[in-house]
Amino acid sequence: MRWSDSFIPTLRDAPGDATAASHQLLVRAGFIRQLHSGHYSLLPLGLRVHNKVADVVRAEMDAIGAQEFLLPAMHPADLWRRSGRWSVMGSEMFRLRDRNDADVVLGMTHEEVFATLAAEMSSYRELPQTWYQIQTKFRDEPRPRSGLLRVREFMMKDSYSFDMDEPGLDVSFEAHREAYLRIFGRLDLDVMAVQASSGSMGGDASVEFMVESPAGEDDVARCPNCGYRANIERARAAVPPIADPPPTGPPERFATPGVRTIDALASFEGGAPADRQLKTMVMVLDDQLTLVVLRGDHQLNLQKLADCSGVTDVRPATESETVAQLGASPGSLGAVGVEDLPIYVDEALRGRTSMTTGANEDDWHLREVDVARDIIDPRWADLREVAAGEACVVCGEPLEIVRCIEAGHIFKLGRKYCEAMGVSVLDTNGEARTPIMGSYGIGIGRAMAAVAETHHDERGLIWPVAVAPFEAVITVLDPADEAQSAAGEGLQRELAALGVDCLYDDRPLRPGVKLADAELVGVPYRLTVGARSLAEGNVELTERSARETRLLAVAEAAALTAGEIAAHRR
Repeated sequence: MRWSDSFIPTLRDAPGDATAASHQLLVRAGFIRQLHSGHYSLLPLGLRVHNKVADVVRAEMDAIGAQEFLLPAMHPADLWRRSGRWSVMGSEMFRLRDRNDADVVLGMTHEEVFATLAAEMSSYRELPQTWYQIQTKFRDEPRPRSGLLRVREFMMKDSYSFDMDEPGLDVSFEAHREAYLRIFGRLDLDVMAVQASSGSMGGDASVEFMVESPAGEDDVARCPNCGYRANIERARAAVPPIADPPPTGPPERFATPGVRTIDALASFEGGAPADRQLKTMVMVLDDQLTLVVLRGDHQLNLQKLADCSGVTDVRPATESETVAQLGASPGSLGAVGVEDLPIYVDEALRGRTSMTTGANEDDWHLREVDVARDIIDPRWADLREVAAGEACVVCGEPLEIVRCIEAGHIFKLGRKYCEAMGVSVLDTNGEARTPIMGSYGIGIGRAMAAVAETHHDERGLIWPVAVAPFEAVITVLDPADEAQSAAGEGLQRELAALGVDCLYDDRPLRPGVKLADAELVGVPYRLTVGARSLAEGNVELTERSARETRLLAVAEAAALTAGEIAAHRR
């Protein structure tokens, strides 16, 4: 392909709202353009990379025996009502009505649709099955940002396994885990598999494949010693035990004028340090006012609260809601003696005594609180967010917290969707059995952005050969020079014959501009044809990742370049 015939609109400057390196470079290098918030056009270079990423994913899915489908992006609302996710998905799901006033949705994922198709199976002999597609998804993200990393319309590979029983699901899950590691290896992404929350997908076992990057939106707790790794939404840490004195009696009220914070109570005469305080938060879980109690120096993880309660919507109560229910403002709240509200208590408080908490009366607190004795019907759960430096729950060494991009996610879904869609098959005894499902996703555009985020320098993108828009670029410094032009044309023909995907830069621009564009676009190998080297029978070969240049004889340049490229293909 000739650069002069191509639409590659490179820019000197990145858009002002682009903070992630991948966003800046994909725009500057002419790969993407934003149409409106969260929706991007893939330009020719961007589509080439996107398609190559999809081809890698497709090859590895085919290798584990998965069969490719293509399902509708718009679904009847009835499917989502039957699974219970019509309400669970909340405002992130695009909902609309057709001309017949029927509710429809733009699919965020396709468990319901695939399960509907699975209802056509009737016998255990048809299992196991693994089905997948690469299809457009829609999620009404409240704050799209970072280019292709957080969008509202995107292409995703979603696959689904159907097995007769849990051991079969284990096999399918492991096959996907290994396939994902191969996919990310071919994309040259250094991923770590971490424990994760299933969220609205449901199910139990859940593993995310994370790429460490400051542009990510997920925090991962990891132990450098034993390898424990978990999304902060699932991470646990060993909390050192605290020896409490036995309570001297029932809770005792004491005046705390103007005290409204954990720190203020810790410094107040007669107060208590943060680790001896109960922090009570009033939350609204699916319209139900709920108390959540943690140790004063611990922070609540909202996803943990949502997971343990099984709700869709979690938000803090307003001050007016709080005062109307408990009679006090935030800062003076407590769960002692409360009978008419659900109360979730963090596991770190199990067995704690002689604690201090709000008295549900402004300017008053309670001391000598025994958590098990004084809080009525607590629902115990792991609610606290792990902090860096806390002890690993496995080996006791300090944990690190690292920011990551989620590149892929696999779930064990259980039988929820098959039951909702009436899927059953006859087992070996002729009895009806409900198959068990797994769900496995990779965002194609997000994977592309993750590669860009982790493969660049100050001059531009550095694509791995496997997904580069072109494997080589031939840069003719002066196309008006017949010798240079002839040499460039000859190299292009030879590389094409050797199976190299090549871009030929024949633009009548200054050499500096052309070389800078080649580096910005990130083509892995560049053959530069210039008058000085050509006069000695040579051309220059530059490897983008190493930024090393060496001279090759014109007669050997194509073969040597093709050999290096072949060695780096995956």
